[in-house]
Amino acid sequence: MYSKHTVEKLVSRLREEYSAVLKKQQEAAAAIKEENRVLRARVSELEAERGNVAQALIGASREGEELRREGAREAENSTRELALLLSKCRLLCDTLSAKYPDAEDVKNFSAFVSTLRGAAGEEDEEDTLDMDEVLAPSKPLDLEKLCKDLGLMEDE
Repeated sequence: MYSKHTVEKLVSRLREEYSAVLKKQQEAAAAIKEENRVLRARVSELEAERGNVAQALIGASREGEELRREGAREAENSTRELALLLSKCRLLCDTLSAKYPDAEDVKNFSAFVSTLRGAAGEEDEEDTLDMDEVLAPSKPLDLEKLCKDLGLMEDE
């Protein structure tokens, strides 16, 4: 039914087609392998960068924590210095007030010390609440004056 020549021609044609398809498949596989190699290299680079970024974040976190601690120490030192300055100014003011009670400069300095105390968050000694005086008053309680001081009653 088939001649030898026709069969050989058919086999030859099938081999050529198969070779062409095989060559295309091999080229596609090679391209995929090359792309895979490039992607693996990129993944390696990105993993290295991720490690560097993680280290940088850890370092920045440590540095930030150290800056916070240093800032707290500086604030505490500033508060101590202000308290010391305020104490020295108060003592000097008391000494000057005792020595020169009517001097204008001493009154100005006293006003400055009061302003400094207010800025430091200290209250004047007369404005502080004495719990012993509240619980056991040494003098009779003037309710009218107290209500006026608290703004609960108007002056007449």
